[in-house]
Amino acid sequence: MKMVVASWRRCVVMSLRLLLFLLPAGLPVRSQGESQSDNKQMDNITIRQGETLFLSCLQGDFVTHTAWLNRSSILYAGEDKWSVDPRVSLVTLNQDEFTIKIEDVDLTDEGQYICAVQTSSRPRTTSVHIIVQVPPKIVNLSKDLVVNEGSNVTLMCLANGKPEPAIVWRMIPSSDDSLGSDNEVLEIPFISRDKAGVYECTAANDIAVDTQTVELIVNFPPSISDGRDVGVTLGQRGVLLCEADAVPEADFEWYRDDRRIFNGFDGIEIEDDGALSKLTFFNVSEADYGNYSCVATNKLGSANTSIVLYGPGAVQDGNSGTSTVFTPTCLLLIVLLHLLLKF
Repeated sequence: MKMVVASWRRCVVMSLRLLLFLLPAGLPVRSQGESQSDNKQMDNITIRQGETLFLSCLQGDFVTHTAWLNRSSILYAGEDKWSVDPRVSLVTLNQDEFTIKIEDVDLTDEGQYICAVQTSSRPRTTSVHIIVQVPPKIVNLSKDLVVNEGSNVTLMCLANGKPEPAIVWRMIPSSDDSLGSDNEVLEIPFISRDKAGVYECTAANDIAVDTQTVELIVNFPPSISDGRDVGVTLGQRGVLLCEADAVPEADFEWYRDDRRIFNGFDGIEIEDDGALSKLTFFNVSEADYGNYSCVATNKLGSANTSIVLYGPGAVQDGNSGTSTVFTPTCLLLIVLLHLLLKF
């Protein structure tokens, strides 16, 4: 490898000498002597993609020919432009300075640049290495996903940039650190409904930050909150509520015993609004009292609950969906029994 590099360098030097010999005289000789070394290495220049690069070379005395090269390609020889790249232009050429400009720098412009100068005594080269930094850009991101609860989920985020960007996954918002990752891949095994939401991928390097998001929807069967029994006086308005948590949203059905109730049936209205279903009695009659069932269903399953509509004189036993009615005589017996137990 060292032999190849040394051979390449000798080839470049010989090409430069031949080029400078063939070029027409450019700058006049002002005095005698030569004080600078034949070859000089400048410090690396770091520039961001899209910016404008200026490359300057000090001429000094005794200069007869001069040229700027990018690796093995000639950009400018004196005032003559050899490059066909419209982004490259000549800024200054005199006995003191030889400066060219490269606009809208791209990653392909990275590499070594050489300013070759022919003096009255010998050629001289000044080289500089250009490093192009590129802001991060996310180029491959998982699409929005819809999965069933219990599935294994893998989210992918790939980004380009220089320096190589660091990738960070996180759920927003979330206080659970386990829902993040410092890798291109975020894996969520046996996903549960509480892990549904928006996930953010951030790609960052020393230049900038790129951020994109993925929405993750988790389907799960309905779960119904315990129904609350409702007491209503005859002739009044009564409302039974049924709430179900489900993705996709559940469809509701109401039953009286084994008979399904439809909207408008016997003056009853059914209104569904997202996760909530309401069964409304506008004028409660004696026949309306009793046990009602609410069933919530989606493609993954179903759930149900019982709700009792009761009137005056009915004593509820919790929210179990059953009621027990005590007559005045029965109530008197209970009171007497309670007094006897005290003695």
